[in-house]
Amino acid sequence: MYAKVIVDVPAKQTNRAFDYEVPSALKKWVEVGSRVGVPFGPRVLQGFVVELHEDTQLDVKRIKPIQNVLDLVPPLTDELVRLGRWISHMYLCHEVTALQAMLPAALKAKYERAIEVGEESGEQSLLDMPDLQAIVAFVKSKGSVPMDALMERFAADGALIKQLLGAGILTEVQVVKDRMSTKKALTVFPPAGGSGLEQALSELPARANKQQEVLRYLMEHPHAIRLTELMETVEVGASTVKSLADRGWIELREVEVMRDPYAGRAFVRTKPLPLTEEQSRVFAEIRDAVAEERHEVFLLHGVTGSGKTEVYLQSIQQCLDMGKEAIVLVPEISLTPQMVERFKGRFGDQVAVLHSRLSNGERYDEWRKITRKQVKVVIGARSAIFAPFTKIGLIIIDEEHESSYKQEESPKYHTRDVAVKRASMQGSVVVLGSATPSLESLEKTRRRRDRAEPPYRLLTMKERVASRPMPPVAIIDMREELKSGNRSMFSTALYKAIEDRLHKKEQIVLLLNRRGYATFVMCRTCGYVSTCPHCDISLTYHQSSRMLRCHYCGYAEREVTECPSCQSKHIRHFGTGTQRVEEELGKIFPGIRVIRMDVDTTTEKGSHEKWLTMFREKQADVLLGTQMVAKGLDFPDVTLVGVIAADTVLNIPDFRSAERTFQLLTQVAGRAGRHEKQGEVFVQTYTPEHYSVQYASHHDFIAFANHELDVRANLGYPPYQRLILVTFSHEQVPLLVRFAEAFVTRLKEIAREYQAKQMDLFSDAVSHDQSFQMDVLGPVASPISRIKDRYRFQCVVKYRGEDQAAEIVGRTVAWFEERSSKEKLLISVDVDPQYLM
Repeated sequence: MYAKVIVDVPAKQTNRAFDYEVPSALKKWVEVGSRVGVPFGPRVLQGFVVELHEDTQLDVKRIKPIQNVLDLVPPLTDELVRLGRWISHMYLCHEVTALQAMLPAALKAKYERAIEVGEESGEQSLLDMPDLQAIVAFVKSKGSVPMDALMERFAADGALIKQLLGAGILTEVQVVKDRMSTKKALTVFPPAGGSGLEQALSELPARANKQQEVLRYLMEHPHAIRLTELMETVEVGASTVKSLADRGWIELREVEVMRDPYAGRAFVRTKPLPLTEEQSRVFAEIRDAVAEERHEVFLLHGVTGSGKTEVYLQSIQQCLDMGKEAIVLVPEISLTPQMVERFKGRFGDQVAVLHSRLSNGERYDEWRKITRKQVKVVIGARSAIFAPFTKIGLIIIDEEHESSYKQEESPKYHTRDVAVKRASMQGSVVVLGSATPSLESLEKTRRRRDRAEPPYRLLTMKERVASRPMPPVAIIDMREELKSGNRSMFSTALYKAIEDRLHKKEQIVLLLNRRGYATFVMCRTCGYVSTCPHCDISLTYHQSSRMLRCHYCGYAEREVTECPSCQSKHIRHFGTGTQRVEEELGKIFPGIRVIRMDVDTTTEKGSHEKWLTMFREKQADVLLGTQMVAKGLDFPDVTLVGVIAADTVLNIPDFRSAERTFQLLTQVAGRAGRHEKQGEVFVQTYTPEHYSVQYASHHDFIAFANHELDVRANLGYPPYQRLILVTFSHEQVPLLVRFAEAFVTRLKEIAREYQAKQMDLFSDAVSHDQSFQMDVLGPVASPISRIKDRYRFQCVVKYRGEDQAAEIVGRTVAWFEERSSKEKLLISVDVDPQYLM
């Protein structure tokens, strides 16, 4: 048997499978999706088996055998291997990169040096020396010993080990291991049925009180117990228990235990809630598609508070009743303890949770629960789409419009598209839920049926549960506030509203989509601005640490009190960040209790849960934060939402700025008045007339979408045309410009060749509406022209019709890399980019 193996070497010349022989001893273990250790040149590397076959086109004598299998159960299914191939073609990345992205970090390969007894007999005369015999015997008993462990064991005999290696009696090999091992705990096992414990008790001397207590406890509880738990219960030391084990009265051995991120947490089991008429109609559509095992994509447009989560829960139950599995994806910032509690409360131990705030070990064990079929539901962020389920009935993507579903590192996949592709492979249902769906998804619900790709089906829920009204939204023109003499960051209306809520002991959510204290530091005498020495971006001032930081490369320096350019003392902080808002609230409203949630305050594990629990328990009056407070939160006493500056996203030079502004305002407004108490929203802006702000104030998504789609159609932007962003970076600008221009010239040549060929072959069969069209814009300097001391240029490919553009760009990249490999020039390709920065 032979295996085609994708080897863990992400270089252009190795972006293919290599043939290896499957030794007879490993035939039962090697499957498609297995991770294997294979010789590659002088090294042993991790590889993924992507195909098995019984013959090969190569010279059999030259084919090397697989050395070992890393997993008893393949970590990737056959379907995931095929999905990885699709991701590689779709997003122009190496296949091994796509396969690696599907594994938790704990399963990324680690390479160690190890020592084994050599196959060659070597100079056997050396083995007459006792010291050398001891080393060889030790290695032989272990089979394979890490080099570090051997040196530690025979610390004084380094020269002898070197002598044995030189003689060929010992040999050095490279071993492929996981980065994470299973967790084990010492466990006490009393004899079966407790037999022998009474006799042991009688044989103990009278003064051995602690040992007697241990034996009595085990007689009353004749089952296995962790050593730490036994020590805590009986209040004894480890030596007491180990002495009993040494005498053979009990057994003490290591047992594998699962790391549970929610150990000790009790989740109150909940029952399905009665559905409203709208919920029932939507649920019936999803339920029927799941029951018929029909691949269908639903776009669920439900206003905030309309009860989308309950529809998700009951749809999942339908899956479980059929013996199927379900994947639920939420944006990382929305994966709050509240969301986990809802799913754990409904489905208990059938739920695995995967997200970046878990430790590597916890994620590893949650992932192993999935491979072992111990769970049926996975809830997690972007990468949970690769959960190794084999019987998926339903994939749910909540807040489907979120840009965090797009991976920013290679492979630069969009989770929504991967989910739809995976569902089509398994014949399962996809539900995309949002109060503000992406325009790409909305446009797919309006497609004609004659397209090759089936359209999405639109489901709507326009009413909140219990007919609760949407909160009224007041738009505050901050230009008028300035004219009236108010230079505070709070308008008069928002100030009064906060004062009123504090008096009523109700809670407030304030949004400012900018962290730090001030957005930049400038000298008022000469105009000097503190900028990052490695990136073309101004430094952000952080008050708590009195540091200036770059949010791109992490560079930091102490705050300046004197202008480095003109030595003036008139250097000031400009702009507003969350730290400054927090400080200002404390000055204006003495005694106010504020919880600030941004990247700076939520880095520690469990910090999200801590802050949100405190807010739910009313230990704070105000929850202030960046976009992480805008969605997924449901607090009954929040009656006021304030947006400090609605223009932070609107003024970014990106064609999606208006859409993101509308989404953010609508989502954060939905945090108010979700229960019995009426809510109110204040939006402060310097551009109150902008259509995204106006439509958001009326909660009118359809009107906004129609307006924005007209704008996109006129400009030729998604969803009417698709984009590919190609970014080049180098330390030298002249060389960078020369290569970027050469790339674009070659790209246009290949595109013209393809279009000419297409016109010859398909001019009669393909309508003008669906024919392939492609334009190349650039190259130009990127909006942020330097990051981490590397200058950046970019070009944008706009195309419509076929997905052939990705292949054309891929061919150009391959041509380009062959000619620039020695120049240290980096090229990045982003298909369907979310940002053009």
